[in-house]
Amino acid sequence: MYTHPLANWFRSNFESSLEGRYITLTHIDPLLKSLPLKFKVKVIGRSVLNRPIHSLTIGNGSKKILMWSQMHGNESTTTKAIFDLCTFLKQSTEASEAILSNCTLCIIPMLNPDGSHAYTRLNANEIDLNRDAQTLSQPESTVLKAVYEEFQPDYCYNLHGQRTMYSAGNVDKSSILSFLTPSEDQERSITPSRQKSMQIIVKMNEMLQKIIPNHIGRYDDGFNINCVGDTFQSLGTPTVLFEAGHFPGDYRREKTRELIFYALIEAIQYISSTEITGQFTDAYFAIPENAKQYYDVILKNVKTEQNETFDLGIMYQEVLTNEKIDFQPQIEDKKILKKSFGHKIIDFQEAIAAKYIFQSFSLQTEVAEYLRKFNKIDN
Repeated sequence: MYTHPLANWFRSNFESSLEGRYITLTHIDPLLKSLPLKFKVKVIGRSVLNRPIHSLTIGNGSKKILMWSQMHGNESTTTKAIFDLCTFLKQSTEASEAILSNCTLCIIPMLNPDGSHAYTRLNANEIDLNRDAQTLSQPESTVLKAVYEEFQPDYCYNLHGQRTMYSAGNVDKSSILSFLTPSEDQERSITPSRQKSMQIIVKMNEMLQKIIPNHIGRYDDGFNINCVGDTFQSLGTPTVLFEAGHFPGDYRREKTRELIFYALIEAIQYISSTEITGQFTDAYFAIPENAKQYYDVILKNVKTEQNETFDLGIMYQEVLTNEKIDFQPQIEDKKILKKSFGHKIIDFQEAIAAKYIFQSFSLQTEVAEYLRKFNKIDN
């Protein structure tokens, strides 16, 4: 099996103070304060609830890359990977020095600190910042736009996380990582800016296919000018969407975090060492588009006391409880599920609880209790 050249480094040097799904300003503040002087850390604005929003800038190269994470507060995996990247760049190695001599990186590690604290997609005004790129109604949105205009990046990395429902095409392969070059118009025209983004994505995909073959997806490129990626792409800046998804069994998203780190390094090094001209468009479209084919759990051949038999498709709802994420099962579908996949499949008639008969009038409650006993998920 292919092992990334940085695998040994990562196991010894990743930012171990960040773990799990709940990552807030409280967690990253000590890391920001401890960065060496070659990182220029500053407060670039304030959130709705007056929490500081930081940027950190490093490098002195002519190729400028802007990246931001936790625009959606409950999408924290890429934030962990950003601090792994910072740990890498802190060390004076041939690879890190090459990056910093050719590139200048401006990183906003947590754009939505209020949403991160509440573990919600939205900001404190219940606005999706990724639908506010044109209106700029929120302080966090204006902060990002101001940094974009001041920094004038050559490339943008829009760092997100996606739900466990996604498969890499209509196959039984979870979409562990997904990428997208956002559209610039309703026709989804293949513009020079999009072509450059595609070339970077193809390079990352080539590397990742060696580690997690057939687990890379291509996100839907439907146009929405209110989205930040579509806006920046339409302004002529090649923009890449990163989506951190589900590695089998990894609900804490620690393995996914490692893979995002590798993808970031691959993409940055490629820009650092290559003149991006917009090649490999066909290879980009060969990456399978994400499909919504997965449930967290499928209970097959469930019976009620009325002798009704069906399958249950169950998704976990992530609920913040005492600063930890509680994965609470919710029934999404009750039918025979022939064309869907499950991250875990329990044939109810073969399971240890086969004698357990659900009361149909309290199905949700009883399924939750069943899964608490036999399928516990840790944060």
